[in-house]
Amino acid sequence: MLEENVMIQFLKKFDATPFTVKLEGKEYQIGDGNPAFTVKFHKMIPLTELATSTSLALGEAYMDGNLEVEGDLYEALDLFMGQMGKFSTDQKALKKLIFTSMSKKNQEKEVQSHYDIGNDFYKLWLDETMSYSCGYFRHEDDSLYQAQVNKVDYILEKLYLKEGMSLLDIGCGWGFLLIEAAKKYGIHGLGITLSREQHDEFQRRIEAEGLSGQLEVKLMDYRDLEKTDLQFDRIVSVGMVEHVGRGNYQQFIDCAAHVLKPGGLFLLHFISALKEHPGDPWIKKYIFPGGVVPSLREMLTCMAEADFHTLDIENLRNHYNRTLLCWERNFRDHIDDVRKMFDERFIRMWDMYLSSCAATFHNGIIDIHQILMSKGVNNDLPMVRWY
Repeated sequence: MLEENVMIQFLKKFDATPFTVKLEGKEYQIGDGNPAFTVKFHKMIPLTELATSTSLALGEAYMDGNLEVEGDLYEALDLFMGQMGKFSTDQKALKKLIFTSMSKKNQEKEVQSHYDIGNDFYKLWLDETMSYSCGYFRHEDDSLYQAQVNKVDYILEKLYLKEGMSLLDIGCGWGFLLIEAAKKYGIHGLGITLSREQHDEFQRRIEAEGLSGQLEVKLMDYRDLEKTDLQFDRIVSVGMVEHVGRGNYQQFIDCAAHVLKPGGLFLLHFISALKEHPGDPWIKKYIFPGGVVPSLREMLTCMAEADFHTLDIENLRNHYNRTLLCWERNFRDHIDDVRKMFDERFIRMWDMYLSSCAATFHNGIIDIHQILMSKGVNNDLPMVRWY
């Protein structure tokens, strides 16, 4: 009874939106007004776990089936996660989880733990382009596929590409961006990734598209760029800097500067935060080990140190909310196929990941920015936006 009361008292601080808690055959209301959703606990969560990491305790309870949300998971999370500022996190107790090694070997392992769980799995819920980043919904009725095509076209327009230019994609994924750039602009491109499955699929696509003379993909750490004499007219990096770690942001930018020609353009597309934060413990343990979301201001500082001049900044936060909801719907639509690949705990984990990330974007807990910059001064670009 005491443990039950302590747990309810802890949950009462999340009272901005009223909800019902079912526990041990009893019902408790948190907050005033009509409850917006109901959470059913099949097992008590010790206060020590909630205090050490609210995110980790609730996330693991959901994964284990000890916590059920009655109704739509995203809608409940959307209402609840606006209060993430009230979550408890004992950084000292979670030091090994939150602050991981930024060595090449460890970061390769971290990247592969997420991206190398099977191309067949990702094909179930991503669109045909295999784009695993924020789409760009130009029109209300755009499909996920159209939004991903829009996003790539938009990035390529911003880069002001000309036929015969060279383009480096740092963290190239399955390669759709470079393939489009080669076909539409006649560029020569190199994609680098730490994911073996992405590398192999991109190589297959290059050959299938007949682009072996224009495109190349390498298993390569961005830090090795400094050891080369490569030079590119343009660089793009989409959703990759979040994997390098706060202590490596400057090195990441410096490596890009090392291989970019004077006056060349660099477009950085990344998940961002208003302020510097070590990251969410549940996400770091189960989804993106070692992942750290940079703030916009710290990336701008790093860019200035490498003599990058900011040309434009755009926020695409609501586009990522919608992208994630499309992924979550696709994931649920293919749940029977997923069950043939993974157990129920993984399925609940992945559903929580997609729904909770959609909620955090909707609540502005995280943003997504595109920064267009030039290495040094470029006076040859149009004076007004050309995209």
